[in-house]
Amino acid sequence: MTKKQVILGAQFPGVNNFTVWSDPAAGSQIEFSSFRHFAETVERGKFDFIFLAEGLRIREQKGRFHELDVAGRPNTLAILTAIASITEHVGVIGTLTTTFNEPYPLARQLATLDILSGGRSGWNVVTSPGAFTGANFRRGDHLPHAERYERARAFIDAAQKIWAGGEFSFNSRHFDIAGHSALALLPQGAPIIAQAGDSDEGRELAASHADLIYSRHGSIEAGQAFYADVKKRLAKYGRSPDALKILPGANFIIGDTEEDAQEKLKAIRLQQVSPRNAIVFLEQVWNRDLSNYDADGPLPDIEPDVSEERLAQGRANNQDSKSRLETARLWRELAERDRLSIRELTIRVTARQHFIGTPDNIANEINRYVQADAADGFVFAPHLTPGGFDEFVQKVVPLLQERGVYRTDYSGGTLRSNLGLPDLSERVLTRDLAAAV
Repeated sequence: MTKKQVILGAQFPGVNNFTVWSDPAAGSQIEFSSFRHFAETVERGKFDFIFLAEGLRIREQKGRFHELDVAGRPNTLAILTAIASITEHVGVIGTLTTTFNEPYPLARQLATLDILSGGRSGWNVVTSPGAFTGANFRRGDHLPHAERYERARAFIDAAQKIWAGGEFSFNSRHFDIAGHSALALLPQGAPIIAQAGDSDEGRELAASHADLIYSRHGSIEAGQAFYADVKKRLAKYGRSPDALKILPGANFIIGDTEEDAQEKLKAIRLQQVSPRNAIVFLEQVWNRDLSNYDADGPLPDIEPDVSEERLAQGRANNQDSKSRLETARLWRELAERDRLSIRELTIRVTARQHFIGTPDNIANEINRYVQADAADGFVFAPHLTPGGFDEFVQKVVPLLQERGVYRTDYSGGTLRSNLGLPDLSERVLTRDLAAAV
């Protein structure tokens, strides 16, 4: 039986709750030397792509900037263009919203990245919630959840017409555009489309339009359920199962022994979730000032504030009042059952999928998930910038190569070919035929 090949993506850390800022080995999040080190390391490890997340406005809590955001990070497309100029093979995927952009200028910018990188570009399509973020833009408002996905689907359709070149027109509820695209033929036909959405609307958008979908499902059973659900949706759009790659987000901790790795994990999680961070995190659900509570003490005995006024603004927390109450109830049950303090609970509920152990065990686990159809690969995010992947590339990648499930060198000239995706012409043709039936 032919072994599935493992896909590996590398997320540049920073806009998340697992980056360690205080470690002496932590470097700058914005200087180009950090991006250079990161990019050169993952390309040496034959990773498929580098992924860059982006926030459109620095998150706030109680009127102050949120501690876990990067202030001053340059524009995503500028960073990826710079990375493409110092690499030859690794793909570059950036997060760009469909809520506050317009199809023609963004399609041209992404096409430029594809041309300059020789066909290695990708677009992580996201929808942006909230009037808080919208205040940075001309409209100053936001869209309801269902409309955000409707706009995203129309946005991608319009961009693909523009990427095709020549005369184009596109009319929908959200866009009415027509013109002439002066773009040259793109090296891989169009940028790779990536998407992260676990809702039913998100899964459908991935099945109809995406090449990659990020997943948050950690256990092998949950991964298999998500994998089967999303893959079966592809047939509706005339697409084969291989036309969409499923990549859960994950972290890793490498140790000389299993015990060593577990000790490292404990130390890292305590760095990631300081007492102050634990209180700040709980405030996002309780929607109350909890600064007088002890992070090493029990959860608050008061209920969350369910008013519409938000203590946290931005991506920090978007739960509605009903969800806040339910989350608080579930967390109280978990904390009481396992006798967890606020900080211990925060460490528990914010944990991502972790591969923890010796290099050999980590390589085995990664391969087990992929061969069991719980994933096609993973997007790993280290806890340190910029050297977080140094040990992984040195110790884990060679073991995956020895098992025959990971490339020893890049074989394709474009990101699309390295990912083993069908030609773009096949995807567009089959989707158009399916739509016509």
